Amino acid sequence: MTIAKKLQDYVESQGVSYDTVSHHRTATTSQTAQAAHVPGSKLAKSVVIHHETGYVLAVVPSTHRIDLSSLQTTLDKRLGLASEDEVALLFTDCDVGAAPPVGAAYGIPAILDESFKDANDVYFEGGDHRTLVHVSGRDFHQLMKDARVGHFSYRP
Repeated sequence: MTIAKKLQDYVESQGVSYDTVSHHRTATTSQTAQAAHVPGSKLAKSVVIHHETGYVLAVVPSTHRIDLSSLQTTLDKRLGLASEDEVALLFTDCDVGAAPPVGAAYGIPAILDESFKDANDVYFEGGDHRTLVHVSGRDFHQLMKDARVGHFSYRP
């Protein structure tokens, strides 16, 4: 797999230019950043969160962790991490753990951490554990135009 079909279709429908970066199979976003030789602060990590009425895709830099309490306050909902089975049902054309941050491609609302506001370049999972998608910061914000923006992460 290079880039998941739903993601590719959405990116192309938005007129966004992208390239891909191949790397050896990795298990964590930190390993992915190292393997692909990209700064972890420019690698968008997606975390699927469930709440009482559905799901939200929380997007933070791979160098950060989600502050679930802050996110819960921001969204004003009780939250929990989605299970691998739930993620697999939402991202049917992606490997588990390689969900792209572009929730709009999958009909899932997203919330973007404000730490991406000044990003010049952004990388993110293309749907497998071997491919990153690279876009300009401007194009990333175009892809995330429907996402809510907030401060809900921290750097450990």
